[in-house]
Amino acid sequence: MKVLNAAFMLLLLAAVLVSAIGVVWTRHESRVLFVELTRLQSENDDLNIEYGRGELEQATFAEPRVIDEAARQKLGMITPRPQDIQLVRE
Repeated sequence: MKVLNAAFMLLLLAAVLVSAIGVVWTRHESRVLFVELTRLQSENDDLNIEYGRGELEQATFAEPRVIDEAARQKLGMITPRPQDIQLVRE
């Protein structure tokens, strides 16, 4: 009977130890995943800011005034004289 009680106590001790190790491991994994989540949320915020800046830049460059200025400066384009304009009809 004492052997059976000792075996039962060892079994319970082993179960408690396994459970404790499981709790420690689970908490560690939870902390690691929380740190990763925080990092990814920060990266997401940074990307949203960069996306907003890109949208603003695109809207700025799409303005006719900016396009006209770039065409004149970078491409050397000019407004044609009235005598140089030809109307094409089908």
